[in-house]
Amino acid sequence: MQTFVFLQAALNGDRVHPSAPRSSDAIAVAAREAVNEGAQSVHVHAFDDEGRETLGGVACAKVLKAIQAACPGIPISLTTSATIVANPAQRFSVIEAWSEMPDLVTANQGESGIVELCELLLSRGVGIEAGLLTAEDAKAFVRSGLADRCRRVLIEPLDEDQDAAAMEDIVVRAGIKLEQVHHGYGMACWKVNQRALERGHGIRTGLEDITILPDGQPARDNADLVRAAMRLVQAQRLRDADLDR
Repeated sequence: MQTFVFLQAALNGDRVHPSAPRSSDAIAVAAREAVNEGAQSVHVHAFDDEGRETLGGVACAKVLKAIQAACPGIPISLTTSATIVANPAQRFSVIEAWSEMPDLVTANQGESGIVELCELLLSRGVGIEAGLLTAEDAKAFVRSGLADRCRRVLIEPLDEDQDAAAMEDIVVRAGIKLEQVHHGYGMACWKVNQRALERGHGIRTGLEDITILPDGQPARDNADLVRAAMRLVQAQRLRDADLDR
């Protein structure tokens, strides 16, 4: 029976929602509320003074410090997404200038320049959450040689038509034994989460991924989504306990 399930809360991304936090203070409050409901880590995107997503060091440092003050000891994961800075050389330069390091970053393995960026961050003691959105991403990750230095693998199909099982199989067949955390986007999120729990993996939820609860009702905020995810975790524990009897 599972005694521990890793649960990460993805608090914002580019989500437009009344409770998706953007200022550093609002992100810190959302992080504290998510942790209070059971999240063991938070994943965040920083925003500049005009409300635009940014990888800039000043904004990222402000967010990191605010969360650290609100949630001491909770691992913080920052995005490095190419959707924010598309040019690989420019993205590398922006992140190279960071003075405040997060505990973790998500690094989407299908993006140009990601291996070099991972090497930079690893050299600075930052943990890598290797993001796999497609089977091709999984294959690229296997080829990269990064696996034995990463913290975990994120299995994150973009929609229900993309197969989490295929990505998982590629990783496992390559002998990669990293912790896996699975999540989807939109209503696929809950389906992917449930399959992951059945297979003993960690999960992620939050307004970046989903705005609807498993019963179809709109979520009020990140804490609402984390509560719902914890109910899934607890229900799976009960099923596992029944099987162990």
